Amino acid sequence: MIEPGLLERMEAASRARVEAARRREPEGALLARASVTADPPALRLSSFDVIAELKQRSPAAGRLAHEGFDFEGQLQRYARAGAAAVSVLTEPEEFQGALEHLERAAVLLAPLGVPVMRKDFLTAPYQVLEARAAGAAGVLIIVAMLSDRDLDALLACAQECGLFALLEAFDADDLERIAAAAAVRPALEHAPILVGVNSRDLRTLAVDFGRFAALAPHLPRGLPAVAESGIGQIEQLREVADLGYSLALVGSTLMQAEDPEATLAGFLAAGRACMRRGRACS
Repeated sequence: MIEPGLLERMEAASRARVEAARRREPEGALLARASVTADPPALRLSSFDVIAELKQRSPAAGRLAHEGFDFEGQLQRYARAGAAAVSVLTEPEEFQGALEHLERAAVLLAPLGVPVMRKDFLTAPYQVLEARAAGAAGVLIIVAMLSDRDLDALLACAQECGLFALLEAFDADDLERIAAAAAVRPALEHAPILVGVNSRDLRTLAVDFGRFAALAPHLPRGLPAVAESGIGQIEQLREVADLGYSLALVGSTLMQAEDPEATLAGFLAAGRACMRRGRACS
């Protein structure tokens, strides 16, 4: 299990944000607003895909979106390169994100057929409704910071809203819990479930790339697997594809790339080539 650190701080801050948001907008009003928001593009997966991330900063890399950052241009580059979805950070303290960033991304990418996903430290169904109201097609849910009851409530809300859910794991126990949660609430055609393995240690912020291999045998069957964090080179992308991951979530590498469109296109080409060769790329 993850020891006290960033995850616990973010959980506490998230719960406080929910309470403040409820005071500004009661849940009934938010639900009504979410129910009239236009349906987002559906998540469509191929043999191998990349979820490209847009974030202002990260605790590990520091500031990523410097003065003059071309927000819309970055999103358009992701879309042109073939991103299956775009992950948008909405956590305001460590990542300097906002729901407004999610909404802007959804408005820009919807006509291009690219869904957006809310990435945050979600603790309550209220935040899933916020994501739906902002135009998101999916949400990331960190299993390690939730009880089984809270996990079920978030997943149920995502399915009711028609959102895909990326359930993030850090160890084999998390993966067992994800398998159990998905057994209770199987993926729906309009609300698929993905399982993610994050290679970043939230105690030290260090990346343990070996975690992808160590946890690959424990991945729940039937759920598309996402390799998260630590992928900065084509060789690493090929390695996770070899291990059976059919998606990668890439953030800082693309935010720092001189040509994020070419970098993303290269990752996609490498991953799909591995799949065509039967995952024999390493």
